[in-house]
Amino acid sequence: MQEKALELRNVSVVRDGVHILSSIDIDIFRGENVAIIGANGSGKTTLIKLLRGEIRPYFEEKDPPIMRLFGSDRWNLFDIRSRMGVVSMDLQNLFDESITVSDVICSGFFSSIDVFRGMTVTDEMRAKAASVAYVMGIDGILSRSIGCLSLGELRRALIARAMVSDPEMLVLDEPMTGLDIVMQSKFRRMFDILIRSGVSIVMITHDLSDIPSSVDRIVAMKEGRILMDGPKGKVLTDRNISEVFGESIKVIQDNGSYSMHLVEGGEN
Repeated sequence: MQEKALELRNVSVVRDGVHILSSIDIDIFRGENVAIIGANGSGKTTLIKLLRGEIRPYFEEKDPPIMRLFGSDRWNLFDIRSRMGVVSMDLQNLFDESITVSDVICSGFFSSIDVFRGMTVTDEMRAKAASVAYVMGIDGILSRSIGCLSLGELRRALIARAMVSDPEMLVLDEPMTGLDIVMQSKFRRMFDILIRSGVSIVMITHDLSDIPSSVDRIVAMKEGRILMDGPKGKVLTDRNISEVFGESIKVIQDNGSYSMHLVEGGEN
């Protein structure tokens, strides 16, 4: 039987009396590639923060949640962060602009923001950082400060940071936001290459065109709940995506890639 990387049962997140996530049940298996889609505010990013240990689930004694990560319901936060590399918009804003690309990547060994005093970066770590930077196509800018980078270069540096500890899963939270159409295409191809090399990807997005062709499972969220979960071809239909986003939407499929367009006048 295939092993589970993530297992959630009856998991909710409540803030100020409002359910941000409501009774989530989901399994993601080791080696599986998944896209979690939904409109802004549907709970996608909250789900990732929950998995990263940044927030805790709502608890009721009569029906307690189950949350197992990599087979255990008792886990060390830093161990989870080394096994689950996360790249998010929030993360890129936490680094000081003067930090070098090399130090951004090496901070991934410590699950920290920057490399601080008392943290020893070994020659082996630097070599691994350079190797991952080469894979991401940024090995020529390791000494540059991130304040001098383009958005695409910065995202590549953050992905390298997430990959430097050889995580079992790479979680990408809206990785294409702010990138131009050419860079988006390059990133999709890059993610497909990573998947073929054995990297397991979970992508969070509100845009179907972000989803790499190698990702086949789609989890659709709406108002803090899982609305649909299944193969890409069955979930990404006009009817389903219109329900997910609450508007009449036309889904276009082209050789494994998908996009969506709002239908004028509300007719599919």
